[in-house]
Amino acid sequence: MATTATMHQTKWWSGGKSPFNVEYGKLMMWYFLMSDTFTFGAFLISYGTIRFSQNFWPNPGDVFNTFPFTGEANLPLAFVSLMTFILIMSSVTMVLAVHEGHHGNKKGVVKWLAWTIVGGLAFLSCQAWEWTHMLTGEHPTLINGHIEMIAQTVTHSPWGRHVDQGAILDALKSTSPDVLAKLVYEHNHTMSLAQLTALPHDQLMNMVNISELHIREAGPVAFGGFFFGITGFHGFHVFSGVIVNLIMLIMTNNGVFERRGHYLMIEKAGLYWHFVDLVWVFVFLCFYLI
Repeated sequence: MATTATMHQTKWWSGGKSPFNVEYGKLMMWYFLMSDTFTFGAFLISYGTIRFSQNFWPNPGDVFNTFPFTGEANLPLAFVSLMTFILIMSSVTMVLAVHEGHHGNKKGVVKWLAWTIVGGLAFLSCQAWEWTHMLTGEHPTLINGHIEMIAQTVTHSPWGRHVDQGAILDALKSTSPDVLAKLVYEHNHTMSLAQLTALPHDQLMNMVNISELHIREAGPVAFGGFFFGITGFHGFHVFSGVIVNLIMLIMTNNGVFERRGHYLMIEKAGLYWHFVDLVWVFVFLCFYLI
C-alpha cells in the first residue's frame, strides 16, 4: 500500500521544461501547421479523386498560357512560374530574417522582413491578376497553330475541350459581324478590316474558313470550383502571413524583441511562412503540372 501511495504522489513532469525539448510557442505552431496540413491534404485528395474520375480534364498548358502586358501570346505556365519564383524568394528572405534574429541584428531583421512582405504582396498581386483574367478576360482560341484574340462568345472557356465543326458553326451564327470580320481578316488581307466589318453577317459567315478554327467548349465545372477554392484558401494563408510579418516588422522596429533579449517570434512566423511556401509546391504540382 505504501509503495502504491508513493507512486501516485510522484510527479513525472513538473512543467518546468517541455518533454519535447522545444519552446512552448514553437511547439504550438508545429501543432497548428500539422492540423493545417491535414486540411490542405483533404482538399488536394478530393481534387485528385474528382480529377482522375473524369474522362476529360483541361490541359494546364492551354489554361495557364497568358502573361500580363503580352496580349494573348502563348506562354504556357510562364506566369505561374514567376509566381512560384516570387514565393520561393520570399522564403529565402524569411530565412535571412530568422538568421539575423539569431544574431540579435535588429536592422537585418527589419530589412529581410520587409523584403518578405514585399514578396508576399507581389504574389498576391499576381494571383489577383490571374483570377481576374480567368473570370472576366477573353481567352485565346487556337487558329492555324498560333494564338489570336477571339470574342468570348466564340471561345466560351479557357479550360474546355475542342469542339467539332458543327458546334463551331453554331457558335459563329451568334457571333457579331465585327468578330467575324476579324476572323476573315486574319487569313484574307484582300479587303481592309473596315470593309469586312461593313459586310452582311451571312456573307462574312461564308468567308470564314471553319476548318482553320479550333474552338473550345466549356470544361468541367469541378475544375473551376477546385481551382478557385484551393488557390483562394492558399491565398488567404499568404495574406495572413503578410499580416503576421507586418506585425513582426513593427514590433522589431519598436525594439520589442531587443528588450526581450531574443527573436523567437520571428522564428515562429518563419515556420508559418515556410509552410505556406511548401503548400504552394503541392498546389502548383496538382493544378499547373498534372
